[in-house]
Amino acid sequence: MQTKMEAKTEQKTKRKAEKAVIVGGSLAGLSCAHALISAGWEATIIEKSPAPTAAPSSSPTGAGLGLDRQSQAILGRWISDDRIVLDTTYPLSVELNRETDSETKKNKTITRDDNFNFRAAHWADLHSLLHKALPPNLILWGHKFDAFRISEDGSSVTVNCRVVESDEIVEIEGDLLVAADGCLSLIRQHFLPDFKLRYSGYCAWRGVLNFSGKEDSDLILGIRNEYPELGNCLYFDLAQNTHCVLYELKDKRINWIWYVNQPEPELKGNSVTTKVTKHALNEMLKESQKVWSPQIFHLMKETPDPFLNAIYDSAPLPHLHFQNKVVLVGDAAHPTTPHGLRSTNMSIVDAYVLAKCLEEFGIEGLGKGLEEFERIRLGVVKEQVLRARKLGRVKQGLDLVGELRELEQRNMPYFDGAPVSI
Repeated sequence: MQTKMEAKTEQKTKRKAEKAVIVGGSLAGLSCAHALISAGWEATIIEKSPAPTAAPSSSPTGAGLGLDRQSQAILGRWISDDRIVLDTTYPLSVELNRETDSETKKNKTITRDDNFNFRAAHWADLHSLLHKALPPNLILWGHKFDAFRISEDGSSVTVNCRVVESDEIVEIEGDLLVAADGCLSLIRQHFLPDFKLRYSGYCAWRGVLNFSGKEDSDLILGIRNEYPELGNCLYFDLAQNTHCVLYELKDKRINWIWYVNQPEPELKGNSVTTKVTKHALNEMLKESQKVWSPQIFHLMKETPDPFLNAIYDSAPLPHLHFQNKVVLVGDAAHPTTPHGLRSTNMSIVDAYVLAKCLEEFGIEGLGKGLEEFERIRLGVVKEQVLRARKLGRVKQGLDLVGELRELEQRNMPYFDGAPVSI
């Protein structure tokens, strides 16, 4: 079956299509490729990781994420069959905040939203879905971004990248450079060298347990007894100065996150994920046994290869585009804490709005198109990042909560959809 992307490519006019060079092949980069191709642009993605080979459900990369209704609708426009999005995800119709007594290990509901209507996806599943729906050979796997330069007349931008296996330098020329290279963006650093991320004061232990073939085990039966709406509900369990997140993913997987207040860890390389030692894992499990129910403790204990993320966000950026040739999207544009389930959703809307602006103003009005993108998105992402920060601090006991309803995701600005109109 011909995808929407391939059909759009065939419909290009005889004139040379505008070309975007996208740095970063994660969800933000793939989203931008879909959106820009839909707007009539050509796109090349540079990604340092090798091409994926494993089946998505067996991939160790990433963890769970939540898609809001706006993102679900946008994804449906990009993918050839709208039902595929539903088939790849699991419903999160309900959001539940519960208070956990670490002494008795009992939970008490404090807020409930029966109209939450998100959907849960594993990062690798969504990445595979977006990847497969793109035209072939669009992604340069195993190519590491090195540098870029804008031509003297401002008509083009050239990106240098290094082939990881051979160390060969490759040059790619385009009309626009899209920085989708994450919260530690090297492209952003070029324009904002003094920009610093803000450490939240806590890290997140994360893991995904695949319970295929173990549906009737004591562990899974115990989890389902304690979390009876698992498979349709996003659970937040709040203990003293900490909280835990739990929800089910498609293909018999449970995603869990545990946020722990601690000093800022020492990061190595261009990643906010730290390598977990056996000692650190054992210490985490000891503390888990003190705070959470036996079911959660055993869930964490039985999960292979849990990982630790340092949680960062940043002050709002002054601009999202530079020199009419470079634009920031996703976590490069607005590093955020995960408490509002914003990162992926903001990336998808970034891509959609960027493409609409470029389509409206054309290559001759590229600068105006980027200004319009910034006008539409800058204020929105600022409010959402700050709300996610506040929510995380409240749930970690670092800020006081006013009314209990403040704990709900529904209080996120633009919860029902961010502006996309030009």
